[in-house]
Amino acid sequence: MTTFEIEEKIVDMLKTVYDPEIPVNVYDLGLIYKIDVADDGAATLDMTLTAPNCPAADFIMEDVRQKVESVDGVTSTTVNLVFEPEWHRDMMSEEAKLDLGFL
Repeated sequence: MTTFEIEEKIVDMLKTVYDPEIPVNVYDLGLIYKIDVADDGAATLDMTLTAPNCPAADFIMEDVRQKVESVDGVTSTTVNLVFEPEWHRDMMSEEAKLDLGFL
């Protein structure tokens, strides 16, 4: 399996991770900034939160880590929490904006 195929599977898996306070997955919310998969299957993700003081931060990050690690071809997962650039609702997918009433 190519690293691109693994990345596609990771995106599919990320669409099953939800912020408990928002009925939209973390990928469509635009919280995932980067997905890299090395040739050895090590996955590294950069993600942010809708707010730096998000009370569900640990839960969300652990859910992301566990679900990405369950993807076939992934040997390990590192999730980096970043706040640059700062998240803004314009980063959401059109579907997420529609679901949340922003369109």
